[in-house]
Amino acid sequence: MSDNDQTAAAALADHAAEATEAASSRRMVLNMGPQHPSTHGVLRVLLELDGEIITKAQPDIGFLHTGIEKQAEALGWQQVVTLTDRMDYLANLSNNLAYVLPVEKLLGLEIPPKAQWLRVLLTELCRINSHAVWLGTHALDLGAMTVFFYCFRERENLLRIFEMFSGQRLMTSYIRIGGVALEPPRGWEKVVTKFISGMAANIDEYEDLLTKNPIFLKRTQGVGHLSLERLLDLGVTGPMIRAAGLKWDIRKSEPYSSYDKFDFDVPVFQESDVYSRFLVRIEEMRQSVRIVQQALEGMPEGDWKADAPKVVLPDREKMKTQMEALIYHFKIVTEGFRVPAGEAYVPVESPRGEIGFYVVSDGTSKPLRVFMRTPSFGNLQCLPGLFEGKLIADSIASLGSMDFVLGDVDR
Repeated sequence: MSDNDQTAAAALADHAAEATEAASSRRMVLNMGPQHPSTHGVLRVLLELDGEIITKAQPDIGFLHTGIEKQAEALGWQQVVTLTDRMDYLANLSNNLAYVLPVEKLLGLEIPPKAQWLRVLLTELCRINSHAVWLGTHALDLGAMTVFFYCFRERENLLRIFEMFSGQRLMTSYIRIGGVALEPPRGWEKVVTKFISGMAANIDEYEDLLTKNPIFLKRTQGVGHLSLERLLDLGVTGPMIRAAGLKWDIRKSEPYSSYDKFDFDVPVFQESDVYSRFLVRIEEMRQSVRIVQQALEGMPEGDWKADAPKVVLPDREKMKTQMEALIYHFKIVTEGFRVPAGEAYVPVESPRGEIGFYVVSDGTSKPLRVFMRTPSFGNLQCLPGLFEGKLIADSIASLGSMDFVLGDVDR
């Protein structure tokens, strides 16, 4: 090789090195969280940026880990209900139901129709509460403050209803093994009817503010797209897959707690973007209103807990006159109750998707294993797909559209 050729080759190598160095210098590693106000919990996302484009996104979970699954092994069967409240604080009643159903399956309990309908009514009110909180905070993330106040108006009314039933606003532990914790309070039908009668108009208000809002449309339409095949590969469930065109809802496909007796639709959209997820949740709130109205109109008469004296606490009045009831009460409170050896899993459709408890019993008064399949954990798997190759300006809209709760992820 001549001197000129060598000089040219060296110059070309130097130019390539400079280009590589320039390209690498444009990349930036950025921490989103764990204290970021728009990450909906204690989540850290490690972002790698090329200018304004996200080239890599890695969620870092575990900041909220509570060890709930391990704690369950040290508690009595009924006591575990209180732990389920604390996983997803926006859908605590759905968590209660998802846990008690497999335990009741192992026990072979026959749940009275009234208790089953009460469970449906309350979990649908819980769905409205969860979607309202999501909508208010998601709109706030995108700059629409008014919707936030409207949604939290509904949330306050719902928390008052939950408090009326259970004595607690947030961690109700109201759905128990064998039925519900307490007899429904006097006048509850009037309070729930009043709320439901105005809820349809409230949902119309949300849509008036957002559905055709040009700023909201630009921030959400075509943003955060992910194909249905990719979502299914990642184990995503709930509104995320229904917004991608899959008509799958556990309440319809595998009915539980008398859902087969209710008439409602499963909303489905095809675009699989942030806007479609908004539309799905709006329509789900309307369907929940329909279900609650049907539950109010057709509420069966009868008992609100199963007739299982060795599992379910007896009535106070019986304890005053029947020695057997007093003995059962004492034994259940002090020793708990035994569940036949075996294993069971029953999925439930929570506001965020499929939640199920895989429960294993060795025949004692405590679970051998309680494994939780939570929707937030599965849905969070699609975060890199929603972020990578997209603008950082769209990251918060995509993140919020997943509607995860970190207590539902870190267990």
